[in-house]
Amino acid sequence: MFSDFDRTAMQRALELAARGLTTTHPNPRVGCVIARSGRVVGEGWHLRAGDSHAEVAALAAAGGQAAGASVYVTLEPCSHEGRTPPCVDALIAARVARVVYAVGDPNPLVNGQGAERLGAAGVAVEAGLLAAEAAELNAGFMKRMRTGLPWVRVKIAASLDGHTALASGASRWISGEASRADVQQWRARSSAILTGVGTVLADDPRLDVRLSEADGIERRQPLRVVLDSSLRTPPEARLFEASGEVLIVTALPASDPQWEPRCAALAERGAHIETLPAESGRVPLGAVLERLGELEINELQVEAGPTLAGSLVQQGLLDELLLYVAPRLLGPGARPLVAFPELGELEAAPAFEIVETLRVGEDLRLRLRPRAQ
Repeated sequence: MFSDFDRTAMQRALELAARGLTTTHPNPRVGCVIARSGRVVGEGWHLRAGDSHAEVAALAAAGGQAAGASVYVTLEPCSHEGRTPPCVDALIAARVARVVYAVGDPNPLVNGQGAERLGAAGVAVEAGLLAAEAAELNAGFMKRMRTGLPWVRVKIAASLDGHTALASGASRWISGEASRADVQQWRARSSAILTGVGTVLADDPRLDVRLSEADGIERRQPLRVVLDSSLRTPPEARLFEASGEVLIVTALPASDPQWEPRCAALAERGAHIETLPAESGRVPLGAVLERLGELEINELQVEAGPTLAGSLVQQGLLDELLLYVAPRLLGPGARPLVAFPELGELEAAPAFEIVETLRVGEDLRLRLRPRAQ
């Protein structure tokens, strides 16, 4: 049974973990609190890959007071040698008495082994405190470790009547300035931003993160990914202007006479190009997600048109819909929220659960997840 202090300490550890929300890729966001006799003696969090893990940072802050203390950490302590030494070794060496962790680490290199090694060393181990909150903080990491695939979040701005652009394609700006600023925060926490070549040709987006670094934290730019079945991405596209990497995934075979000159022009702009076998003339979405999982992409934000969004829904590849609803009407003939074949019966309609609603400026932000069938 966990005490009120246990819950308060773990809640604080979650707050610390969230400080790494935009920086820890590809590692999980982890926070740690060390306490003795109901008093916090050390805190720490993981900032970025290669830096100290949360437990090590908290132990350094606690010093000799860690001996006999309780440790509250949001993720099971690691037990393997990675970019840094195993955290369980540091905890055992510090002679802590008790470790409480929120959720197990599904990484096959950990996955219960951290708790087992602590227990074998005589450390009392308890798990499950605020587990849902800790898992939510690392939804992408947890999914990738369990399935090899990233967490797929589709961002859409739409009108009250469910349209994303006029029939002409004009869409700037459906949502307000506050919503567009909010999107920057979601981009910053993502490992990659994905779009289709149609969006590149129509809107010429930068797809980068534009946030001030007033907090002194240097943030990485997410990988920008373009699905481009026939390599139509213009070398002068604005997405090449920002820092960071650009990956173009195509289905154009190397035997095509256009492959080499188009690849060369894009490579000159710094693009990395990968080819996957076409499915119905398009880049296969499932294979793309598998590849992004191999590239250690935890959270993937999709900012694309209704066709790509609809394909992700149809194929059951979407984990979350981030929908900004603007208080305006675009009327009949405007472009739809998502595009897929007409349904024959209502029961076949994809259903979602609303997990969060938030007023953002003049708009309403909805977070929705597919309802379990």
